[in-house]
Amino acid sequence: MWLSSFRIVLADRVIENGALHIEDGVITEISERPVEVADIEGNGLLLLPGMIDMHGDMIEREIEPRPGVRMPMEMGLRDLDMKLATAGITTAYASLSFAPGSTYGHMRSYDFTSEMIRAVVAARPNLLIDHRVHARFEVTFPAALSVVKDLVSEGLVDLVSLCDHTPGQGQYRDLDLQAANLSRNRGISLEAAAEQLQQRIRDRRETAGDITATLRAVTQYCALHGVPVASHDDDTVEKVALMHSLGASISEFPVTLEAAQEARRRGMLNAMGAPNALRGQSYSGNLSARAAHEVGVLDLLAADYHPSAMLPAVLVLARTDPRGLPGAMRLASLNPARALGLEDRGEIGVGQRADLVIASDTGVGRIHATLSRGRPVHSDGTVTFAAKQRVTSMSFE
Repeated sequence: MWLSSFRIVLADRVIENGALHIEDGVITEISERPVEVADIEGNGLLLLPGMIDMHGDMIEREIEPRPGVRMPMEMGLRDLDMKLATAGITTAYASLSFAPGSTYGHMRSYDFTSEMIRAVVAARPNLLIDHRVHARFEVTFPAALSVVKDLVSEGLVDLVSLCDHTPGQGQYRDLDLQAANLSRNRGISLEAAAEQLQQRIRDRRETAGDITATLRAVTQYCALHGVPVASHDDDTVEKVALMHSLGASISEFPVTLEAAQEARRRGMLNAMGAPNALRGQSYSGNLSARAAHEVGVLDLLAADYHPSAMLPAVLVLARTDPRGLPGAMRLASLNPARALGLEDRGEIGVGQRADLVIASDTGVGRIHATLSRGRPVHSDGTVTFAAKQRVTSMSFE
C-alpha cells in the first residue's frame, strides 16, 4: 500500500511532498517524491509516527464515569481504545494503581486493579491499538513486592512506577491546601483533616527504612525481568538521587525544575503531561512542561488524563523546539519508544511498524486518520482508503 503526497515527519526532518510504502504492517520504502498511483492521497496533510502514551489515567473513568456508577469492564476498554485511536495514539500504557487510600481507592485495591490488568491483557487481540500495562505502586503499599513478583513473572506488566503521595512532599507539598481538600471531600473538620495528614507523615517516617528496602527489592526484580521503572512526582534533588540509585530510569511529572535538571544530569528521562504542555501550566501549580522544554529537560509527553491533548501539545512545543516539529514529535513517539524498550516503532523509518497518524496542523491540529500496523483504525472521512483498507471495527468474542 502506498501513501503519497504527504508532508512526512521523520525523526530529524520533514519530507515536504513524499510517499511511503507499507507491506505486512511494516514500512518498506520512503520516497522523497510522490508516486503516480497511491492507495491513499495526502494532498499535503502531515504523516506522523503513531504516538506512544506511557502514562494514561483514563481507564478508571471509563469503567466508572460517575462515583458508584459501574459500567462493564469490556465496554470501558472498548470506549477507551476508540478514544485513543481517535487521538492518534497507537501504543498506550494503561496506568493502573495499587493505592486503596487514594481518591479512586475503591478501584485501586489489589483485587480490582489486578482484575483490570488481566482484562487489558486478555482484550489485546480484539482492540484497535497496542495496549500495555503501567502498574503504579504507592511506596507505602505493604504488598508491593509480592504483587510485583506475581504480575511481572506472568508477563502482565510492561512498566512499573513508584509513587509517594505522603502529605508534605511531592505534589502534595502544600499541607494547608491538602487539609482543606480532605476536609471538604470527607466532610470532617479542618483540624481533624490536618491531624490525619500529620499521622500519615509520622507513619511514613517511622517505616522509611523498611520502605526503602522494599523499593530496592522491587526495582531489582523489575530489572531482572527487563521491566523499566519510573519514579513519580520527584520534588527534590535528594529524592531524584534516591530513585536513581534504586534503578529508576524515568522521572514522571517532576514537581520542580531542580528535580528535572537533576534527573537529566543523572541520565534519567523526564516525562510530563500533554495537558500541562498545552495549557502552559500544571493544574496543581507544579513545574510547567513548557518551562522544562524551554531549558531542554523535557524528554517524554504523556496523555496523563486527556489523550486528545497530545497532538495540540506537540504543535505548541514545535514553535520553540530547536528542531521544530520533528523535535517536538519525538517527545510523543521516538523518545518514549526507546525509553520503554520498543525498538520496532516510534519513528517513520524502513523496517518500523506502520503505526501512523494523518493530521493537519492548523489551529490546535486535527487527527484525520490513524493506522496501526498499516491497518486503518480511525478516520474522519478526510482521506479516502482503498476498499481493502477500510477502517476496521473490533469484536469481542
